[in-house]
Amino acid sequence: MIDFEQIARGRFAIRPYPWTEIGNLYLIEDAAVLAATYPLDHYKTVDGADGEKTYVYQARNFVPMGENRLSFAEALSAAWRRFGEELLSPAYRRAMSELTGYDLACMPMEANFYHYNPAAHQGPHVDLPAKLVVHIFYFNAAWDVRDGGCLAVLNSKNPADVVHLVPPIVGSSAVFIRSDHSWHQVQKVNPGVRESRRALVVTFYKPGSPSTLWPAHEAPVLGDYIPVGAA
Repeated sequence: MIDFEQIARGRFAIRPYPWTEIGNLYLIEDAAVLAATYPLDHYKTVDGADGEKTYVYQARNFVPMGENRLSFAEALSAAWRRFGEELLSPAYRRAMSELTGYDLACMPMEANFYHYNPAAHQGPHVDLPAKLVVHIFYFNAAWDVRDGGCLAVLNSKNPADVVHLVPPIVGSSAVFIRSDHSWHQVQKVNPGVRESRRALVVTFYKPGSPSTLWPAHEAPVLGDYIPVGAA
């Protein structure tokens, strides 16, 4: 389902930090079914500020930190179970290693689904030092960049200092190598959107790192995602 060769052939921009946009990852029919069956179950709301950025969105785990299984696999469509199996495969790690120059064969990995409803966002930030490489897959069948919700590659922590925008269209993805100047944000989703901004974020971590989205001491209340405009 995932075109691993397309990932491995990617080439990083070097400014303002190593990042790349990779498209054409699936066949048209696979892209359609992944977008149509994007998960709506077992989400929690994440809302707050950490001193660097503000954020609000809904998140669901797909691959638990460092584990070789899918979360709530019984609730996933057959297409998403297949996608998850490919994320967990050595072939995906080889492709990402070839792309990034990091040996990711044994690095702990975590994957999470996100819904960004109107007003949802992540302010300008660099990721935590425990992260090595981030791969963001997108799953909206269509998206107008005027509605916000794009990944903004930034020169600095200034949200207006935009180098490039990546809209969340299914089949496209973005990869970046974490550094102390890898500034980026998810732009605020505009009020008039009819569908959430949908992304799956795969993160490779340094050995021994804990999950920050799903802390071991947390007992989150999970529920079904409520679509935009639903009562």
